[in-house]
Amino acid sequence: MLSLPKNFETFNDARKKSFMALYEAKQRGKKVVGVFCSYTPLELVYAAGAISVGLCGKSEQGIPEAEAHLPKTLCPLIKASYGMALTDQCPFFYFSDGILAETTCDGKKKMYELMSKFKPVHVMNLPQGRDQALALDAWTEEVKLAAKFLEGLFSVEITPEKLHDAIVYRNKVRRAIVDIYETAKLKPSPVSGYEISTIAESADFHFTDDDLVAKLQRTAKDLRERVRTGADGRPRVLITGCPNAGVRDKIIKTLEELGADYVCADNCAGPRTQKFMVDENSEPYRAIAERYLKINCSVMTPNTTRFDDIRELVKEYRADGVIEIVLHGCHTFAVEAFTVMNMVQNELGLPYMRLDTDFSQSDKGQIETRLGAFIEMMSAAA
Repeated sequence: MLSLPKNFETFNDARKKSFMALYEAKQRGKKVVGVFCSYTPLELVYAAGAISVGLCGKSEQGIPEAEAHLPKTLCPLIKASYGMALTDQCPFFYFSDGILAETTCDGKKKMYELMSKFKPVHVMNLPQGRDQALALDAWTEEVKLAAKFLEGLFSVEITPEKLHDAIVYRNKVRRAIVDIYETAKLKPSPVSGYEISTIAESADFHFTDDDLVAKLQRTAKDLRERVRTGADGRPRVLITGCPNAGVRDKIIKTLEELGADYVCADNCAGPRTQKFMVDENSEPYRAIAERYLKINCSVMTPNTTRFDDIRELVKEYRADGVIEIVLHGCHTFAVEAFTVMNMVQNELGLPYMRLDTDFSQSDKGQIETRLGAFIEMMSAAA
């Protein structure tokens, strides 16, 4: 019987609201699949008649409990995700019927082993590099195995027709999200990057039966028609590196309050990832595999296309500087940061700043000071 967690009354109003929204969807018969990464093929979830929800932790909550099982030196995103699941504080994990996971880092791979003790988990094995021999063939087979997992989990058949419909639908969602991101190409931007990022992320938590695509299209139109006073002359910043949801308030909100505009994210949730579409006229499983294997992530070796994307995004969004976010324990992005720094400073001739941080508030003051100095540097270089 469907029920709320025993500690439900201890949650704040926002968390209670999230729990109730998904609880009501489950009451209507919705099946839920939890996902962690942009590499997870959402078309499969949709074709299986389920909805997908993002499970990445975004705050300090759950981390102390997670550290009873996981190393303290592990990435805060992994610890927060596991801790929230462990303590039933995450509505999206609590109501998930199963988890569709992926091997994007060693920490997550081992976390999935622990997580599988209290949820059905299927792990998709990513190739080490997209250009390796048989990488696409291997990833295509992983997509097919993931489909089999979902078919077994929900006792459904993912037919070619259902899969094609799912591909067409997800492509429409992506185009609508890209349109929202691209409002920031306008100079001055009519909307803050903080608001754009939260709006785009909300598409990962759509539980109602209203038309998500139409909703996103209306939002993009509304954003473009805005007139934002006092936005002239504000330095424009591209943010790259690790996923930034867990540090959005500490870094992005502070950056914009200090007088700069966050106009673009070069990360796994930004326009460079959303712009890839699935070929609607090819064999569906291979087409899905091709689309997702194009994603640039520091887990891939080599990952040179990420740097091509940064060059293009800096130009398209007219960025005046680049900030790189590196979460503690994320070794692959930490290694690539050296190459990003050299490219931004020496090739593009723009100010660059690297912020190594986690989900705690202990470095908030230091980050605010550094962001202020960075804005002054961009203003002086303009």
